[in-house]
Amino acid sequence: MKEFKSYFLFSREHRSGIFLLFILVILIQSIYFILKSNNFFYTSKQLHDKEWLLVQNKIDSIKKSKIETGYQPKAFNPNFITDYKGYLLGMSLAEIDRLHQYRALNKFVNSAYEFQKVTQVSDSLLTKISPLFKFPDWVNAKKDFKPYGNFNKKVEEKIVSIDLNSATKEDLMKVYGIGDKISDIVLKEKEKFGTFASVDQLEFVWGISSEVLEDCKLRFFVQPNSSLKKININTASTKELMKFPYFNYAFAKEIVTYRSMNGVLSSIEDLAKINNCPLEKLKIIALYLEF
Repeated sequence: MKEFKSYFLFSREHRSGIFLLFILVILIQSIYFILKSNNFFYTSKQLHDKEWLLVQNKIDSIKKSKIETGYQPKAFNPNFITDYKGYLLGMSLAEIDRLHQYRALNKFVNSAYEFQKVTQVSDSLLTKISPLFKFPDWVNAKKDFKPYGNFNKKVEEKIVSIDLNSATKEDLMKVYGIGDKISDIVLKEKEKFGTFASVDQLEFVWGISSEVLEDCKLRFFVQPNSSLKKININTASTKELMKFPYFNYAFAKEIVTYRSMNGVLSSIEDLAKINNCPLEKLKIIALYLEF
C-alpha cells in the first residue's frame, strides 16, 4: 500500500510543472477551437464545397418558390418564341421547330390563325396561349382598317412633270426615297455641272436607287438648254478637262496624250478607247462634249 501511495507523492517542483502543463493544454485547446471556427483547417476544396452547398440551397429554395407560385407568362410576340419559352407554354419540340423553320425564311406570323397553321398546335393549346399574343402596332392597325364602302383602290397621284433644272428642294422631296439630305446632294450635283443634261444623270448621284430613278423619270425631264456648257475635247487643256466632274487628273492627262499621238478625237467611240475612261458614264459625258 505504501508503495502504491508513493506514486501520488509530488514535490513542489512537480506540482508546479503539472499546473503549467494543465494551463498549456487549456491554452492549446482554446486556440484550436478558435481556428476551427474560422475555417482555418479547411482546404480550398472543402471551402468551395461549403460555399457551393449554400448556393445550391438558395437555388433549391428559388425553384421551390417558382413551383409553388406557378409560371405566369406575360404578353409576347409569338414570332420570337425560344425553345425554353415554348416548353413553358406547353409546345412540343416539333411545334417549336416548325416555327423556327418558318422564321428562318424571314417570314412572320401575324395572327393566331397563322401561328396555328405554321406550328400545328392543338386548338386547346391555342385557346390557352393566344390571348397572350402581342403583335406589332402596324399589324393591329392593318386589322382595324376598314375601307369606306367598296372603295378599296389606291388613289393615284396626278403627276405633272417639270424640268429637272428648275426643280426646287421641295419638288425633289416629293419623290419617295428622296429626303432632306439626298435632295441637297442632287442640287449640289447640278451646281457642279452648271445644268443637268439628262434625267439619267441622277443614276450617278449618291443615294438614288434604281426605283427612285424610275420615279424621277416620271416627274422630271430635261429640255434642250442653250446654257449647257460643253467642253471641246480636242482643244481643252489638262487643267480644263479635269474640271469636268466625271474626269480626274489621270484621265484628263490620258486624253491629252492620246491627242498628241493620234490626232483629234472624232467621236465618243474614240474617247472610249482611252485608258481609265468611265465607260458607264459615257452616254452622259457625250452630252457635255464637242468634237
